[in-house]
Amino acid sequence: MKRERRFLVLADGSLTPLDAKTAVGALRFIPEQVVAVLDRSRAGRVAGEVLGISSRVPVVSSVTEGLERGANALLVGIAPVGGELPAEWRLWVEEGLRAGLDVWSGMHTFLSEDASLWALAAEHGARIFDLRRVPLSMPVAARRAASLPCEVLLTVGSDCNVGKMTATLELHRAALADGIRSRFVATGQTGVLVEGAGLSVDRMISDFAAGAVESMVMERSEAADVVMVEGQGSIFHPGYSGVTLSLLHGACPGAMVLCHHAGRTAIRHGGNPIPGYGDMVRAYETAASWVSPSRVIGVCVNTQGFPEPEALSEIVRAARETGLPACDPIRQGPGALLEALKSHLSARRSRA
Repeated sequence: MKRERRFLVLADGSLTPLDAKTAVGALRFIPEQVVAVLDRSRAGRVAGEVLGISSRVPVVSSVTEGLERGANALLVGIAPVGGELPAEWRLWVEEGLRAGLDVWSGMHTFLSEDASLWALAAEHGARIFDLRRVPLSMPVAARRAASLPCEVLLTVGSDCNVGKMTATLELHRAALADGIRSRFVATGQTGVLVEGAGLSVDRMISDFAAGAVESMVMERSEAADVVMVEGQGSIFHPGYSGVTLSLLHGACPGAMVLCHHAGRTAIRHGGNPIPGYGDMVRAYETAASWVSPSRVIGVCVNTQGFPEPEALSEIVRAARETGLPACDPIRQGPGALLEALKSHLSARRSRA
């Protein structure tokens, strides 16, 4: 999966931080592999200007323009609720396959199981990769990760789509740069795309989801100081809490980072209120303790779209209400979280 890829990313009408999570993840963490983004409503601009991130990747209006810019693969840049490919996008996928482009998708609906698309790929020498495809079974979790000599860190959230993957990858990269032997465990389709390995845990049969997480943590733990596990969903989410608990009880983290999108007061799909920072910390530490003790060591506040004064005010509030270091790892860098991790690792070594 690490072969050279030059993606044209499909995000038509959806090029926003919340709707095009896969597109944004690719632009932020593997920018050298993205040649263009297809969004007819924003064609002629650059992706960074649209999304508020550092990116000069052009936004185009057709597959032909992507091919002219050197694309050799097509990436479906969204993962909508329900996992269906928008009907209009199918025409672009077909056009890409006819041009010999490999197609990468992180949706729940597997494009490789579509007979007509598979036939097109075979006819034109293209391949279809479904990033959410997982084994049918894995071991049942048995608390094995709780006994590792290295630390395990899990990002947890107030809701889905609040920045857990971004926080994990930013902290992972900062730790590596600081000389900490960090390993990253991808648990969602975008993380798998970026890392080139991992499993989308939300596709696992529920009996085996925690075991899949446990197995990945065990595999990455060799010669590691810390294994960082990408979080999914939220224990407060009516639809995705089961995925979150599978991560929490499979990974058995000793440390957690709480992630929240500033200004969000209710779950996006469900509408139930999001608790305050302090209540969320206590809830996650309690839920973790049912299997293995853990504590939240820092707070990641996603302040995208907020002016600087309001953003800093929210970060200060998160720190005050929890008594923990807080930061926005994109706006400020992950330094506060890195220092919290280093202090935690030092204390862990002292106890050992």
